[in-house]
Amino acid sequence: MNKLVAIVEDEKDIAELIELHLKRFNFNVISFYDAKSFISFLHNKTPHLIILDLMLPDIDGMELCKNLKNDVKYSSIPIIILTARGGESDRILGLELGADDYVVKPFSPRELIARVKAVLRRGTNEGVSKKIKVGSFIEIDLDRHICLVDGKPLELTGAEFNIFYLLASKPGWVFSRDAILNHLWGNEKYVIDRTIDVHIRHLREKLGIYGSCIKSVRGVGYKLEV
Repeated sequence: MNKLVAIVEDEKDIAELIELHLKRFNFNVISFYDAKSFISFLHNKTPHLIILDLMLPDIDGMELCKNLKNDVKYSSIPIIILTARGGESDRILGLELGADDYVVKPFSPRELIARVKAVLRRGTNEGVSKKIKVGSFIEIDLDRHICLVDGKPLELTGAEFNIFYLLASKPGWVFSRDAILNHLWGNEKYVIDRTIDVHIRHLREKLGIYGSCIKSVRGVGYKLEV
C-alpha cells in the first residue's frame, strides 16, 4: 500500500507492536510518543492516517483530535482513536470530535489493521467520476472528494462524506443503519449502529438550514429528501 501511518502513542511497546503489524502489510509507519513532536512533524509532512492514543503525556488526545479536525489543513486526515477509555460516552465524544473510528485497548492487532484498511479504502475513489446534485444548493463531487453547499466547500470527515454521498445517490431511498455500516466498512465493520447516528447528527449540524433534508425513518434508518 505504501501509505504513511502516524502512530501517536506514549507506550513504546504498544507503538512498536502496531508498527510491526502495519509494516507487514507494506505501510510506511512513523511513531511519536507525545503530541508536540507529532505536531512538529505535521508542519513538514502529512500522513495518510493517524492512530491516536487519548492519554498522552502533554496534550489530551481528544483535544488534539478536535484541533486537527477543525483545521482545514488537516481535517481530511482520517483518525483512528486507540485508547483504554472504552466507555460509551468516550466513544461517542471521539466520534463527535470527528474521529473516523474508535478502538479500545486491549485490542487485536489484526482487527486494528482491518480497520486501518477499511478507513483508507473509504477515502479512495477507484477512478469513478461522479457528481451528484441535491436540489439547487448542494453538489457532491466524488472525484475531488468535496461537498459544496451554496457554492462553498463543506468540511466533512471521511465517514460523513461517504454517508452523505450514499444517501444522495438515491434520493428518497431509505438506507438502514446496517446498510450504511456495510457501505462504510464492508465485512470489516466492528462498530455499533449508534455510530451512524452520531455521524448523521454531525452532517445535519454542518448542513445548517439544509440539515432537515436528511430524514429519520423510525426503526429503519435514514433517507435524503429535498
